[in-house]
Amino acid sequence: MPNAPIPAKTALKSHRSTGRITLSDVARAAGVSPSTVSRALRGERAVDPALIERVQAVSDKLGYVPDPAARALASQRSNHVAILIPLLSNALFVDLLDSAQKTLRAGGYQTLMGVTHYDSSEEEQLLREQLLHRPAGLLVTGLDHNPATRKLMHSSQVPCVHLMDLPAAQREDAPYCVGFRQTDAGAAMTRHLLAQGRKRIAFAAAQLDPRVMQRLFGWRSALQEAGVYEPTLEFLNPAPSSLALGGILFEQIMQQRPAVDAVFFCNDDLAQGALMAALRLGVSVPAQVAIAGFNDLTGSDQMLPPLTTVRTPRARIGEAAAQMLLSLMRGETPPVPQLDLGFEIVQRQSS
Repeated sequence: MPNAPIPAKTALKSHRSTGRITLSDVARAAGVSPSTVSRALRGERAVDPALIERVQAVSDKLGYVPDPAARALASQRSNHVAILIPLLSNALFVDLLDSAQKTLRAGGYQTLMGVTHYDSSEEEQLLREQLLHRPAGLLVTGLDHNPATRKLMHSSQVPCVHLMDLPAAQREDAPYCVGFRQTDAGAAMTRHLLAQGRKRIAFAAAQLDPRVMQRLFGWRSALQEAGVYEPTLEFLNPAPSSLALGGILFEQIMQQRPAVDAVFFCNDDLAQGALMAALRLGVSVPAQVAIAGFNDLTGSDQMLPPLTTVRTPRARIGEAAAQMLLSLMRGETPPVPQLDLGFEIVQRQSS
């Protein structure tokens, strides 16, 4: 009976008392219980399709909009996933977030995003706020969290998957995570530059978040193995990564260590800025100095010369992490708790 008339008295009563049509209003108008309405609107398979159609028709006519807060309170969970990322100004995290959102939406979940700005205290506060909304799951960037944040994650018992990082080695007690080993990627690029005949390879970094420091450790390890490590070739600046800072760091390196024959930048925007600075300064790349970056950001292949870099699978990480979280939220155990999606050295004309 999809076209059965809806008692005006029911709708008027709701509007006068609260200004909002409730689940009980729909149940009275449809002649079923509120729990049946809830199950019908979720499209549960156990509910007769004809009843689902009837309830949906009544819901549409009354203008009922589900209250996610009430649903979360009643079921002890919501239909949204909280995502914490460090920055929105970095294309790396935009790609990751876009992929994760698409996957979660296809699975029936909305996303509630928080930006931590690489601040552990801000991350902790954001997590506390998100948990008040009873999220069905959490996607959190990185493995480095303060003790209070780790305790919140554990005590909440909300399914959680970590993005971008992996533990140094496979461990049974490690959290669910999807990414690649930053230390390995840093070492791989350094070995690539060594294989090109470079001996004095500087490392230039900004932001200095845990992932950047892992790349630094990989650079150090590879140079130590080759017997050519020099501590004075580390140029670390805690300021946010940018094209402008890349140019400043390159000029600093050329002034202080003119014998350097390669510079490995922790991020592509720094390396792109360095390539522009090299043009201004008349420094030949790669004849005089090779330049390499990290992440293969947009525009790196269009630089003069095109930039050698580490390509990271950020979109795939977002999708795979969301899929892993969907499995956990269904009560399933992912076949691989720590999923390594690897990285790729992309050699172009800058090295």
